[in-house]
Amino acid sequence: MTRRIAMWSGPRNISTTMMRSFENRSDTAVTDEPFYAHYLTVTGLDHPMRDEVLTAQPTDWRVVAEALTTEAPAPVWFQKHMTQHMMDEIDLGFMSEMQHFFLIRDPRLMAASFAKKMNKVTAEDLGLARELALFRMAEKLTGTTPAVIDAQDVLRNPEAMLRALCDNLDLEFDPGMLNWPAGPRDSDGVWAPHWYDAVHSSTGFGDPVTDIPSLTGDALSAALASMTPYKELYKLRLTA
Repeated sequence: MTRRIAMWSGPRNISTTMMRSFENRSDTAVTDEPFYAHYLTVTGLDHPMRDEVLTAQPTDWRVVAEALTTEAPAPVWFQKHMTQHMMDEIDLGFMSEMQHFFLIRDPRLMAASFAKKMNKVTAEDLGLARELALFRMAEKLTGTTPAVIDAQDVLRNPEAMLRALCDNLDLEFDPGMLNWPAGPRDSDGVWAPHWYDAVHSSTGFGDPVTDIPSLTGDALSAALASMTPYKELYKLRLTA
């Protein structure tokens, strides 16, 4: 029986690092942002490598949801999901088939990082309001309260936080989750050349950010608009 573990995160978090960590387990397969092509199709957004994404993935959310709940690639299947990809027309009933945890990060850090890759930043891009809604939906559908972990806590003490997360998910902690070989993986989304440069050079978790960046314009507006849902989730975060 395959354990399906869905991680929900906004962009420019440590979501791909967490994917690397889980993929380095001996019992786990990973899937990278499976709803991305559907999101680009519906929104029409001109993201980097848009054509490659639309070619590489199904554009119909129903096909994606069916695969995520029926295929069984390994004893543990880690699914990395971006909260902003979950458009209103998607029936979230498939979430009842999974365990969930939610990865959050200070939206000021997210906005500053996102602005380095994209010309404009919106609160919808950061996805924290959607993340809070998905948290509540996961709680309703599964009858359990999912774990929430903050990126800064993970970076300060990766082993302790991963042990706490694994305990919450009823998984045995695997020391392999702490380190991995540098470089790209076949499991990376086709968009990796634009977004994953830092992860491709990593062999483990990096250091926490010590300074809050100074923001202006749309990045500042997006961060401020995202602060309330972030704080709601932060109050619920798992600690080691």
